[in-house]
Amino acid sequence: MGTESDGEPGDPKATAAAQSVAPAAPAPRISGLRPPFDDIVAGLTVALVLIPQAVAYASLAGLPPSAGLMAAMFPPLAAALLGSSPVLQTGPTALTSLLTLGVLAAAFAPGTPEFVKAAALLALMVGLIRIVVSLLRFGSLAYFMSLPILRGFTSGAAVLIVASQVPAVLGANGQGLGVWRALWQALREPSAWSLPAIGLALAAFVLVRSTRRVSPLVPGALVAVLIGLGATHLLGWQLPTVGSMPLFIPLPTLDLPWEQAGRLALGAAVIAIIGFAEPAAIARAFAERGKPWNPDRELLGQGAANLASGLMSGLPVGGSFSRSAVNRLAGARTRLSGAVAGLAVLAFFPFARLLEGLPQAVLAGIVIAAAGSLLQLGPLLKLWRYAKLQATNALITFALTLALAPRIDYAVVMGISLALFTHLYREAQLGVRILTEEGTLRVELEGVLWFGSMQALERVIQRIEQDLGSVTTVILDTSRLGRIDFSALMLLNETEQRLEERGLQVEVEGLKGRGEMVMGRIRRG
Repeated sequence: MGTESDGEPGDPKATAAAQSVAPAAPAPRISGLRPPFDDIVAGLTVALVLIPQAVAYASLAGLPPSAGLMAAMFPPLAAALLGSSPVLQTGPTALTSLLTLGVLAAAFAPGTPEFVKAAALLALMVGLIRIVVSLLRFGSLAYFMSLPILRGFTSGAAVLIVASQVPAVLGANGQGLGVWRALWQALREPSAWSLPAIGLALAAFVLVRSTRRVSPLVPGALVAVLIGLGATHLLGWQLPTVGSMPLFIPLPTLDLPWEQAGRLALGAAVIAIIGFAEPAAIARAFAERGKPWNPDRELLGQGAANLASGLMSGLPVGGSFSRSAVNRLAGARTRLSGAVAGLAVLAFFPFARLLEGLPQAVLAGIVIAAAGSLLQLGPLLKLWRYAKLQATNALITFALTLALAPRIDYAVVMGISLALFTHLYREAQLGVRILTEEGTLRVELEGVLWFGSMQALERVIQRIEQDLGSVTTVILDTSRLGRIDFSALMLLNETEQRLEERGLQVEVEGLKGRGEMVMGRIRRG
């Protein structure tokens, strides 16, 4: 697993690592200090990355910078208090921000006070769902989305993220127009393009990507912000900027549009489950030998983090692969590092107005750099070589994500449904081999025998009954079946009785365990 990947929630690299690698060896300690000093150093290092990312991801979600800063202050504290992983860093992420925009944009105008309140409500709902799932000990739901579907979705989301930032890169303001409409409006007027904006966006992108390759500990996003502020101040460029920053921290509030909760429920569920898949993958990949992490407890920590964000007028949050990698390499040993990161952002808050003159183009470059790691076209093409049906599902999900924007949560649901249908279709295919020798007909069954594959078994039985010839004995061999459900056992019993009534000797071989016990009960009536 390389630290080049920004790997926000939904990054297949983190998922693949969590599913395929052994527990990670203890992280190298860059600081060389003792607890809690190494955690303090790691937390401060993470904060240098977190602050500019928080502002950038808030912009991606259609929210003011204050929402991003709130989501960067208090959620890390809550996650540090209740989470399981000592390395995982919680806060705003690119994919969760895009999902937030998609869920809310259909009913609220981005940037308005109503939109901000709806984002806070969405964060609360995400938090409540994760806490309930945690208390029910259903942490395994984090892996309910297959890797091909995840790759198709995140790749589509990466394209949308880049497309959404193009207007800012060109010096235009496309907020509130929708991704594709804003992109088209910006591209069709080349005369209005701003070369300074394009230059700053390109510089930010190169800085973030290149410094990450040199060392994840170098805060490329912060360097890009400083250069952007300095360039516009010294050269006097007139570009769209971040705008007014918050002067005070809001009090916790539940004065939110609760009447919209039903409309937001599906989106909240998608963010809660899909958004947790990557924190789970990150925690597993970075877990040290002998120190297993607890998915249900991690769900509780991530749920509490979203509750904190919602109460403080933030946005839904998740786990960041890039910041977690920085945290680990900086020498973090305990969850104290996450708390220090949140406190560092809190300490910065009185100076947040320094960012008011930051060009939107710089934030766009930072966001695009993060989105690059979500684009998995290479792995999608490789998947076609190994499993064409799974690759087809991934490509359909990719296309749905682009077509259904901004409601990409619908694309997630449809992708999962497609994966389930594909799984059921394959499970319904029953392998059958018929052998005849000296009056004995042997039927070897392979696969899974359940009510979905019973039609295939019925067709085999009909063939047997129509052409028995000189057969005196029929053997139904179930030893190669992975599982047999009750409906299939009933069909086997009916077949056995029907053939015996025709004077044939019937044997059912290979039943084991519960299947053998249930079959015995069925025969006894």
